[in-house]
Amino acid sequence: MQEFQKERLAKRIAELVRDPIYRPMRAKDMAALMGIPKQERRDFQEVLERLVSEDRIGLSVGGRYGRRENLTQEGVFHANPRGFGFVTIEGRERDVFIPAEQVHQAMDGDIVRVLLIREEESGTAEGQITQILTHANRTLVGTYRKNKTGGFVLPDNQKILRNIHISQGRDLHAVSGHKVVAEITSYGDGRSNPEGEITEILGHVSDPGVDILSIIRDSGIPERFPRDIMEAAAAVPETVPEEEIARRARHDFRALPTVTIDGEDAKDLDDAVSLQYDETRQIYTLYVHIADVSHYVAEHGLLDQEALNRGTSVYLVDRVIPMLPRALSNGICSLNEGEDRLALSCVMEIDGKGSILSHEICESVIRSDKRLSYHGVHALITGEECSNGERFTDYLPYRTLLQRMDSLSRLLRGRRRERGGIDFAFPETRFLLDEKGQVQDIFPYERNEAHEMIEDFMLAANETVAEDFFWQQLPFLYRVHEKPERERLQALAHAVGGFGHVLRIRNSEQIHPRELQKLLLEIRGEPEEAVLKAMTLRSMKKARYATECIGHFGLAARYYTHFTSPIRRYPDLQIHRIIKEALRGGLRPKRIAHYERLLPAVADRSSMLERRAEEAEREVEKLKKCQYMSSRLGREYDGVISGVTAHGIYVGLPNTVEGMVPVREMDGDYYLFREETLELVGERSGRRYRLGDRVRVVVTNVDRLSRTIDFRLLPKEEK
Repeated sequence: MQEFQKERLAKRIAELVRDPIYRPMRAKDMAALMGIPKQERRDFQEVLERLVSEDRIGLSVGGRYGRRENLTQEGVFHANPRGFGFVTIEGRERDVFIPAEQVHQAMDGDIVRVLLIREEESGTAEGQITQILTHANRTLVGTYRKNKTGGFVLPDNQKILRNIHISQGRDLHAVSGHKVVAEITSYGDGRSNPEGEITEILGHVSDPGVDILSIIRDSGIPERFPRDIMEAAAAVPETVPEEEIARRARHDFRALPTVTIDGEDAKDLDDAVSLQYDETRQIYTLYVHIADVSHYVAEHGLLDQEALNRGTSVYLVDRVIPMLPRALSNGICSLNEGEDRLALSCVMEIDGKGSILSHEICESVIRSDKRLSYHGVHALITGEECSNGERFTDYLPYRTLLQRMDSLSRLLRGRRRERGGIDFAFPETRFLLDEKGQVQDIFPYERNEAHEMIEDFMLAANETVAEDFFWQQLPFLYRVHEKPERERLQALAHAVGGFGHVLRIRNSEQIHPRELQKLLLEIRGEPEEAVLKAMTLRSMKKARYATECIGHFGLAARYYTHFTSPIRRYPDLQIHRIIKEALRGGLRPKRIAHYERLLPAVADRSSMLERRAEEAEREVEKLKKCQYMSSRLGREYDGVISGVTAHGIYVGLPNTVEGMVPVREMDGDYYLFREETLELVGERSGRRYRLGDRVRVVVTNVDRLSRTIDFRLLPKEEK
């Protein structure tokens, strides 16, 4: 077949593939359809391959030819700092791997079309990005570098691999070293960088507070409230209307001894508790009072729209970015000591075995008698000294109440553990900052009995409310946690087996959280506890919001919701409205249809915004840890190996800082990574580094941009 004939054939093939009724088919079937003689089949195949290479038609993994758009799938691209990435496709169990050369200018978070070019029976697949449907990064934060033709913004986000060119006159007079916000005006192509203009100068990289402000801007978290929102908040009354108190007279709980228990620096107090005990019946009556925020934040009003836009309060190292203006979150909605407040109360009767016998959910009015702290309650319960400066005598009038609360919480916790609920109980990281926001110290902050008590009470209320509304068959928002994937559990079982522990797994349908609970109890106090707990947590799926009540695996709960924090979580505020409508005579069909339309989007958005907040909180912690360790280069620490990869080992320090020992820096031996045992083994020395091993390290490098810390292992003779 001559070249002009091949061109004519290529045109015929392209026209056939573009025909609306054409369906992808293999080369043999296409040749038969087009009447290609057998002696020309080799040339036909050559033309097909040329059309594929020129992106004029597509080739599926199954060997079928068709329009590229019909052979591609839509998904979200997740970039890796090393150039490659993955595409998450809805309904597909495993992400599609995208090699660096097949990324084609896609940026992290972009919605793309991907063509599968290889797929294994195991479900792993490789693909190429054929089209960017939606750009996720309209603006970004980075460091400005000026040059003769303008300058460049080096993105803070290490997953955005191309610098943004800024032409002269579009830089807001920024100078090298400024942290800036840049708007992307052109995404470039394979030959040129994206272009943009600077829209805001945050300050110089060394200015106090600019570091955290950069993360806030980069995350897209709105820091300030617009003027109309602040005006709407200012218009909310500062006291509870008398007519509303009168309307709730049947559930006026102001005479009940009621306390709040929170951290010393908390200002948005959205839960309070009361407890009565019937000696004759040996029955506890637990009152969990939750701030009635929905009374002040009307559906679809300005405040409601802003709360939905934010989704959650964000708790950073040096500041809180609230979901609602402080006039509400710290004022009329906060259950402050000595103030009348509107609430939704979940009243539960509980027997001596921790079983909830009956309950009532009601609109109420309360008055907190005393604001207590976790430290103070812990000191009273345990008899330890109060170490936070509070006077122990202030707690004595509440001794009997708190001791009964402690007893009840232990009953509830025991009941939850009996059914298999998992308790990870990781220590938080606390930072001591100076007036300039610089870290003076880092230390772990362990939960105590008071934290557990309030958690037990809130869990009980959340489960009770979820079950109540599940059986009412009303539209609702649930907090769901699905069973972990079998492959992840198998990897976990393999890892714990290396430490002499056993995790029994039959199949993903039958796995029960009790098996994981047994493992965590078995490793308690062992050197490998922290490592295996972290691995167990990573094997879990992420909890999310949903309109379907499919249970909570981690809590071993059939019904669960978030009811107890409407000041700082939008889903809680949303279900408060549904609860109140149900209490006031039920939801009519029109309102049920309204919520059925509304809630799926609220669930998805709330889950997404929760992930955004958690990512920002993690990035700020990593940044502050890097700042702290950058002044401690050369300092030695004892640590525990918390991760092992082919690239090196991760070492966790007692102060919760984690760093990496690159394999290239290890001992002068050649280390092999054994995936089946999760260890590095020296080829000549036989020296092994395993999860949980205790080591001594020296700090060698801190990279604030990538927020990573490097260590070097100290040989035994240096210890």
